[in-house]
Amino acid sequence: MISVPSMGGQKFFTYRQYYLMAKKKENNQTLQYLPFEDEIARLDREIDQLGSQDSLQGIHARQIRELQVRQTEALREIYANLSPWQTVQVARHPQRPLLPDYFNLMVKEARYLHGDRCFGDDKAIITALGQIGRHRVMIVGQNKGKEIREKVACNFGCPNPEGYRKALLKMKLAEKYGLPIVTLIDTPGAYPGIGAEERGQAQAIAVNLMEMSRLRVPILCIVIGEGGSGGALGIGVGDKLAMLEHAYYSVISPEGCAAILWHDGSQASRAADALKLTGKELMKLGVIDAVIPEPLGGAHRNLHDTVYNVEQFINRSLNQLKRRKIDDLIEARYKKLRSIGQPCQTASSITTGKPALPERLSVKAQLEKAAAEQEAEEATQSKTD
Repeated sequence: MISVPSMGGQKFFTYRQYYLMAKKKENNQTLQYLPFEDEIARLDREIDQLGSQDSLQGIHARQIRELQVRQTEALREIYANLSPWQTVQVARHPQRPLLPDYFNLMVKEARYLHGDRCFGDDKAIITALGQIGRHRVMIVGQNKGKEIREKVACNFGCPNPEGYRKALLKMKLAEKYGLPIVTLIDTPGAYPGIGAEERGQAQAIAVNLMEMSRLRVPILCIVIGEGGSGGALGIGVGDKLAMLEHAYYSVISPEGCAAILWHDGSQASRAADALKLTGKELMKLGVIDAVIPEPLGGAHRNLHDTVYNVEQFINRSLNQLKRRKIDDLIEARYKKLRSIGQPCQTASSITTGKPALPERLSVKAQLEKAAAEQEAEEATQSKTD
């Protein structure tokens, strides 16, 4: 017999039943392995090979059990020691739960709201009224899309200005009726196209930051995958900010950072180390308030338990936020935003007086450089003559 954890407790299956269940799941969707999961892929292939040869009597039951134990230990070892760049890869896994999965499994009686009453309806941001647990809420989330056609329609999760204006319009509606707001963040960044810039991308995000900071309802923000740049900030101001264990939240993507600093996108892993974008690092910086645990091996290996963990966190957080007076909530929200990064400030990092100019930029250095260039130019002319 094998024990399988579930939301309702432990369930027990024979190895044959367990294999058939896993095989049925595999037929529906084959698990895609990340570059650092070679050992896991090898163990899975061995388990599948033995399971396909097994009979109803379970001839290879002991071998399968040993391989499953080794697989679990390997998963635990790998995912307990992920590098920042590996965390980014997990957050971008193509089979990771997306916004529609959360709506299907977590939100009851969803009523979708469209348009910004100005330009159009951005598919990259979805807004809806619904119920999570016992709480009636306004949900605002970013959608990357699953199929190619849907991904293109959603700009691969990169919202346009009309998406942020739509989000703010629906948040104002929630404030009017006293409904808490839940935002689910999953974007590599705001859409950088020329049309988006012409329609005021930066202003739309800036207005959202200002308005969300003073909305008179509880706001709960959760990063469920990628939290990139201003695209995440546009719906990321709230009373409580959390992220899934293997999500990331950063001012810029690692590839973009590497291209700016080293002019080489292949240095993305080095940039990820410097950006401090994982949940553990952001907790130390005071940027986020909580890290929501994921199932062993990442959210893409157990969609239902991932959504269940997020739902439980939302219910607990809203119960806490609803008990507070709204004026106290807004004051605490403002103080929280102003205090981000304070735990990392030290006395040595605070300089007084006018900052010293680097030697290479001093007047003396510039004059010496100009004189050397003039001498070199005169020498070149004399040789020519």
